Amino acid sequence: MASLTPILQSHPLLKKPNLTTPPLPSLSSSFIPKGFPYSKAQSFKLPMMATRVVSATTAEKPGKWYPGEAKGFVEEMRFVAMKLHTREQAKEGEKEVKEPEERHVGKWEPSVDGYLKFLVDSKLVYDTLEGIIDKAAFPSYAKFRNSGLERSEKLAKDLQWFKRQGYAIPEPSSPGVTYAEYLKELSEKDPQAFICHFYNIYFAHSAGGRMIGKKVAQKILDNKELEFYKWDDDLPQLLQNVRDKLNKVAESWTRDEKNHCLEETEKSFKYSGEILRLILS
Repeated sequence: MASLTPILQSHPLLKKPNLTTPPLPSLSSSFIPKGFPYSKAQSFKLPMMATRVVSATTAEKPGKWYPGEAKGFVEEMRFVAMKLHTREQAKEGEKEVKEPEERHVGKWEPSVDGYLKFLVDSKLVYDTLEGIIDKAAFPSYAKFRNSGLERSEKLAKDLQWFKRQGYAIPEPSSPGVTYAEYLKELSEKDPQAFICHFYNIYFAHSAGGRMIGKKVAQKILDNKELEFYKWDDDLPQLLQNVRDKLNKVAESWTRDEKNHCLEETEKSFKYSGEILRLILS
């Protein structure tokens, strides 16, 4: 892996004798993802919401804007994901650097063996994702079949290339196996949370993932461009097609279901970060 920040609108009120308007309540919300299994978990705050006022002739109905909401739910997911980057990774990032992979990729010291572990574990995760979409335990998953973003076959070609260069291909390691199992379980019972992982895995790879591939190739592969970082069709259009479908699926969700999806973002970053860290091992 520009957001729209809603502006609190104010409306003048007719003055009435001895009548005061009570103060608006606090609008900030703090969430801890349900079942968050990590001992170092911190409270996760969804972005500040602003009051949305819909004017009528005789009454005003209050509502809430979520950052990015006006552009569609994918923009909401993007907004939350960017906040979980560090400032070294993205200008919108707010997270403090704590792990080596959270630093700018230009400061990494990758190894071929570590990169192979990363590619193998990544393939397992993409195999799992593509299998889940094909099986479609929920009808909405089927909308994302043959999206053009699939990476499993590309990774298989890359691993064959490494094998021809004389490298031994390792078995999947704990980070990849753990994430794949989590995705399988999640996809069977929690479509909103699963869609969060689907979005973050594919869209992150199309952005920051490509930069990582380029920098790693410069340092250890003599600028060899792997198939993992190539797409058969126009990538921006492929992403837009999937973005439109994600927005359409989310239109049927309640606000609570959308928030539940957003809250899963931190888990997605944790699992993906553990796999990414393999490059530096």
